[in-house]
Amino acid sequence: MAQTEKKGGLLRKSSASKKPLKEKVVLMYDEIFTTEDPSKCNPRFWEELFLMKVNLEYLEGKLEALDGEELMKIKDNINCLFQHCIQALGEEHPIRVVNALQTLCALIRGVHQKNKSTSGFDIINMLVGFDKAELCMKNLMESLDSLLCAEGSESLKSLCLKLLLCLVTVTDNISQNTILEYVMINSIFEAILQILSSRLSRREHGYDAVVLLALLVNYRKYESVNPYIVKLSIVDDEATLNGMGLVIAQALSEYNRQYKDKEEEHQTGFFSALTNMVGSMFIADADEKISVQTNEAILLALYEAVHLNRNFITVLAQSHPEMGLMTTPTSPVPATPVTPLGTTPPSSDVISSAELPLDADVQTSNLLITFLKYSSIVMQDTKDEHRLHSGKLCLIILTCIAEDQYANAFLHDDNMNFRVNLHRMPMRHRKKAADKNLPCRPLVCAVLDLMVEFIVTHMMKEFPMDLYVRCIQIVHKLLCYQKKCRVRLHYTWRELWSALINLLKFLMSNETVLLAKHNIFTLALMVVNLFNMFITYGDTFLPTPSSYDELYYEIIRMHQNFDNLYSMVLRLSTNAGQWKEPASKVTHALVNIRAIINHFNPKIESYAAVNHISQLSEDQVLEVVRSNYDTLTLKLQDGLDQYERYSEQHKEAAFFKELVRSISINVRKNLAFNTLSQELLLKEFSTIS
Repeated sequence: MAQTEKKGGLLRKSSASKKPLKEKVVLMYDEIFTTEDPSKCNPRFWEELFLMKVNLEYLEGKLEALDGEELMKIKDNINCLFQHCIQALGEEHPIRVVNALQTLCALIRGVHQKNKSTSGFDIINMLVGFDKAELCMKNLMESLDSLLCAEGSESLKSLCLKLLLCLVTVTDNISQNTILEYVMINSIFEAILQILSSRLSRREHGYDAVVLLALLVNYRKYESVNPYIVKLSIVDDEATLNGMGLVIAQALSEYNRQYKDKEEEHQTGFFSALTNMVGSMFIADADEKISVQTNEAILLALYEAVHLNRNFITVLAQSHPEMGLMTTPTSPVPATPVTPLGTTPPSSDVISSAELPLDADVQTSNLLITFLKYSSIVMQDTKDEHRLHSGKLCLIILTCIAEDQYANAFLHDDNMNFRVNLHRMPMRHRKKAADKNLPCRPLVCAVLDLMVEFIVTHMMKEFPMDLYVRCIQIVHKLLCYQKKCRVRLHYTWRELWSALINLLKFLMSNETVLLAKHNIFTLALMVVNLFNMFITYGDTFLPTPSSYDELYYEIIRMHQNFDNLYSMVLRLSTNAGQWKEPASKVTHALVNIRAIINHFNPKIESYAAVNHISQLSEDQVLEVVRSNYDTLTLKLQDGLDQYERYSEQHKEAAFFKELVRSISINVRKNLAFNTLSQELLLKEFSTIS
């Protein structure tokens, strides 16, 4: 018996020489693409069409193949098809609803592909007609809202979300997508919240729902009142906010797991054997090959939640078992294989502490820890554009957290101690830290560790100035909180001081190269003022008096770097050039550091001479420091504990516009409507034979 083959809507027998036969649904599409009303000859045409399996490829291809004039000739039939799709969404038979949803996706994408150069208004006219647009879109949004909120098929809910994602991402710049005006007027915000608050719905559709919400929030956010921004900012339902946090934690945790798996695979492979033979000269090159696709969409959702909703801050600290370590509960396999956008979501929901008792041997985690681990991975390599954007967004999120009073309260809480295993970039001059040696500490220590790690590992020719500025600002904001609330944090402050001094050394060593691209004095001033903050207020927030002594010891020990910096800024501030003013600000900021150096150095030299010691130990230097504080005179510097609060609209609008554009393209590219096979649907909707 001859094999039957199917391709592009054509059926043919491989052994036959006859003209290929077309599927019935393709013949029906062809009738729509004529100027005649297809229901004239067949009154049941539309009823029959939605019982046929949709051929997405053929329908989209047919639309794209037409030129503008040809498309205008069949506009009435396209409008008619669109309206009948909306009508079919109210049908009782799920197969018709599924086919209508898939047809709408093909129509929206096909018409837009053809009309890329035209405005959104033209696309609305082509799809539905201006005269009926408002009513049709209202009916469409109400139908989608009902399907999402109903206790019906999970497959239908999945398709509804995919249709909405298709609608939102049909243009690269979502703010130019005029169709979204109807999504603003006919809000589906409550439906999205319902999905996130229900454990079952969240497991099946949480990822798509969160990404959809993040995109909708970014529609014309600077130009008009966006109802999704307003509504998201006032959500206070704990179950909903926790649900959103769990979905985000799940996606970030999956990324972390994939990276860890690749890292382990990498270490046990060929490069591991090679580096064991010839030393560690190849370690940096080898590590560059560890790459997992970043997930900016889910990161954007986290940013919007943190930035817009103060109640969400509590979700960051909500404890749950570490996702990579917990046992996954058995759950039914979803009827719909959902293809996510950018990552694969774990097979089950993240279990909150209320749903799963904590094992004493299992490390507890929370969204903030998962996010910090994610940040430590993506911030390692900023040469790649996506990772650079991800790294910047991570630092923006941390900036918002560092400014929040409640977030700071739990970051610095001595009763909330965690062991946070951040990923550290392999470097020749340091050994890899053993995970087991990590102490349990307040979460702010992990944030500071992440900042120190970034400072130490990114001093390179392609200097990420913007990220360094954000990094120093985060440290400054945390210090301001500690000073204000007199929090004495037991942290290895020396690591931070050492990293900051090495950064100043790097700026000076590469003055010519860096000044050609950046104003390095802005960053130098911020670093110097961090030291001024410690000098002026350190006695109120450093853990012990000896910590304050150690600060002076580090400044004196590394005095050559501060002397060189002073020489550099003095040279540039006395010349009439573009750097005169910024350099002179650094000159003035160095006054107390220079006073400390000039006061203690002669005392140390005198002590060494009197006691006939060529090289003083640390303890001996500290003894000189402690006995000569009373004769030290410092100037009071104003504004050290003040900072400018984060503002998205004024400073970050261009970044977010480009980021959302990139996410929109990526979501559209990864959107799969044909993940639902007809066999699976028939099995699920067994009422239809």
